[in-house]
Amino acid sequence: MPKSSTWVSIFFLPLAFVFYLYRYPYSPAIVEHSSSSIYDISVKDIEGNDVSLSQFTGKVLLIVNVASKCGLTHGNYKELNILYAKYKAKGFEILAFPCNQFGSQEPGSNEEIKKTVCTMFKAEFPVFDKIEVNGENAAPLYKFLKEQKGGLFGDSIKWNFAKFLVDKQGNVVDRYAPTTSPLEIEKDIEKLLASA
Repeated sequence: MPKSSTWVSIFFLPLAFVFYLYRYPYSPAIVEHSSSSIYDISVKDIEGNDVSLSQFTGKVLLIVNVASKCGLTHGNYKELNILYAKYKAKGFEILAFPCNQFGSQEPGSNEEIKKTVCTMFKAEFPVFDKIEVNGENAAPLYKFLKEQKGGLFGDSIKWNFAKFLVDKQGNVVDRYAPTTSPLEIEKDIEKLLASA
């Protein structure tokens, strides 16, 4: 009996594999190759225009997935504004990416988000197109960030206001939890700004 089941396995496993390939053929269109540098990636601004991240070469970046209706929103925007005002002239940029994947807390259109961010939160740093940060439709930027710096209990973004710190050479040097306040990151930002 064991011999016959072995022969069945030897015969049917390759057949099953061939059937799988026939049913779900390899499609280069859906296979994405990782970018080798953050500067290879382009994103869209909140108006829908293409923006190459290479324009931020030589700057220290804090990349944040934001939401307008989260319990963390007011505190994060307030502290992000403080950091931006203090360090922008020294080569620091904050790149904010609205995302509605966590509790549907960024439900508006890009136009509505822009109005809210500018009027209610007085943000002067760049806010980009609303994106997804997890799942099959995650933006290439976020796929890259998660590949470079995995998170606690898996690489996925856990909530609004997760933060990635990028050095002047485009290396993702740190990742911070949504509950880490922006001002807690200030010393890390200063260190990167002071480096060559």
